[in-house]
Amino acid sequence: MAVPKKRTSILKKRIRKNIWKKKGYWAALKAFSLAKSLSTGNSKSFFVRQINNKTFD
Repeated sequence: MAVPKKRTSILKKRIRKNIWKKKGYWAALKAFSLAKSLSTGNSKSFFVRQINNKTFD
């Protein structure tokens, strides 16, 4: 017979939620840092081909 589970405490719920939010925060920070290094040309892990937009007359 199915038995209902005990209710999770608000404290545990808040801790799990904060861990989940912090994972997103670190992922966003890492992505922003990578984008910044790519835009300045200081990236060591990515090689971006530079495109010159020169018009020839």
